[in-house]
Amino acid sequence: MHLDRIIAVLEAVAVAGRAISAAEIHRVTDLPKPTCYRMLQSLQEHGLLESGEQEGRYLIGKRFMRIALMGQSEADIRLAAVPILKDAAIEMGEAFFISRFRNNGVEIIHVEAPEDPKISFIHPGFGFRPMHACSCSKAIAAFSDTEFQEQLLNKPLKSYTQLTKTDATSLRDEFTQIRQQGFAECVEEIEQGISSVAAPVLLDGVSASFSIGATGSIHNFTPARRQEMGNALRHYASRVGNILSATYLQEKPFKNENLKRTHPT
Repeated sequence: MHLDRIIAVLEAVAVAGRAISAAEIHRVTDLPKPTCYRMLQSLQEHGLLESGEQEGRYLIGKRFMRIALMGQSEADIRLAAVPILKDAAIEMGEAFFISRFRNNGVEIIHVEAPEDPKISFIHPGFGFRPMHACSCSKAIAAFSDTEFQEQLLNKPLKSYTQLTKTDATSLRDEFTQIRQQGFAECVEEIEQGISSVAAPVLLDGVSASFSIGATGSIHNFTPARRQEMGNALRHYASRVGNILSATYLQEKPFKNENLKRTHPT
C-alpha cells in the first residue's frame, strides 16, 4: 500500500468535512476502484477511518485524530488548560496539573497551585509517571483503544508500593471502572501517604492523550473527597476538551473541496 495513496484517501475524507462515500473518494483520488475499496477497508480496520451514520460512508477515525493531537505543542495545550487549572485551584483549594502521554508513559507538564498562602497543598512534581500506577496515566489508558491497553498489560509492570496493581486482570477491571465513573484514582500506588485523582481530556469523544488531575495526602483525599474531586475534574477536563476541540478539530486544513489528484495505477 503506497504512502501517497494512503495520504490521498485521508485527504479526500478530511476535505469533505462530512461522511463521504467510497464512490466519491474514488472519483476525487482517481485510484482504481479495487485499490480504493481495499484501502478504505484497511484504514478502517486500523482506526484511521470509521463508518459514518449511513452505511458505505467514511469519516476520519478516532485513532487518526488522536495521533494528530499528540503532536500539539505544550504551549498550545497550556494556552487552553492554564486558565481552567487556575479556576480549579482557587475553587477546590488544591494543586491541579495537566499531563500528556509521551514515551510509553505520562508526563506532568504544568501545575497550578492555590493563590491563598494560607492553604496547605501537595505539589505533584513534574516528569514521568508509569501508565499503570498513577491516576493521570490510568485516566488516559482507560480511554485508549484495546490494542494500546493490551500492549501495556502484556509486559512486566513495576511495583512501586505494596498497593501498586501489576496484574492484567485487576488493571482491566479498573480501566472498566474508570470509564464508567469518568475519572481515575491512585491511592498510595506510587508513594505511601499520597493520593491523586485525574480525568481524561476528551475531544469529540476521542481520548486526546491528555489528563488533568490533583494530588493530596491520603488524610485529605478521603474516598468522599476523591469522589468530589473526580466529579469536579470531569467538568474541568470537559472545558479543556471543548477549547481544544474548537481550536483543532473544527478547523479544516484542506479547503479545496474539489481536490483531485492523479496517482499511478
